[in-house]
Amino acid sequence: MFTGIVEEIGVIDGIKRGEKSSKLLIRGSKVLDKTKLGDSIATNGVCLTVTSISGNIFEVDVMAETLRKSNLGKLNIGSKVNLERALNLETRLGGHIVSGHIDGIGIITSFIQEDNAVWITVKASLDILKYVVYKGSITIDGVSLTIAYIDDNCFKVSIIPHTAKETTLLNKKVGDSVNLECDLIGKYVEKLLGFDIKKNNENKSSITEEFLKNNGF
Repeated sequence: MFTGIVEEIGVIDGIKRGEKSSKLLIRGSKVLDKTKLGDSIATNGVCLTVTSISGNIFEVDVMAETLRKSNLGKLNIGSKVNLERALNLETRLGGHIVSGHIDGIGIITSFIQEDNAVWITVKASLDILKYVVYKGSITIDGVSLTIAYIDDNCFKVSIIPHTAKETTLLNKKVGDSVNLECDLIGKYVEKLLGFDIKKNNENKSSITEEFLKNNGF
């Protein structure tokens, strides 16, 4: 689990492309402190497992499903990525609970400066927007942010100077894709409600008024 508070910006040092999967070599420093093989590091919001460490470079595997659901397949050598180690019991939960399991991809449609902040508008599918709540939380490329506007096509967030400095978000351009992870709460509620409805339907008796009339009662 993660918090969505980016610890540092890493750089893609190498890419080993397979037929359907990839290996990424990522250059970092802070995230490698006390990190060991098998630990998780969120890379642009995607939970990835460290498979090797050499100096200040670590390697991760990116499976085919992850390439389909995220923007990691569009990275090139030299690309910058947001990095965060998995939280521990001493970590302050400054953002929100983030799993590192991406729900899908959004497209940046605009940047608008307002005083010291920058508004970013992200277009997303209804499958994602149905979980997005005004003043709720969302993770964009691994960054925990608050929803400041939402409609049926897009949502908006406001980036303060500190977030702009510590993440890659303002290095993006209009038309770029970003990884989106919605708050877990909405997905659990939907699952539980859907399960109850299905269960109730299964428990309904097949004996109806029409059934009784058709059988002479």
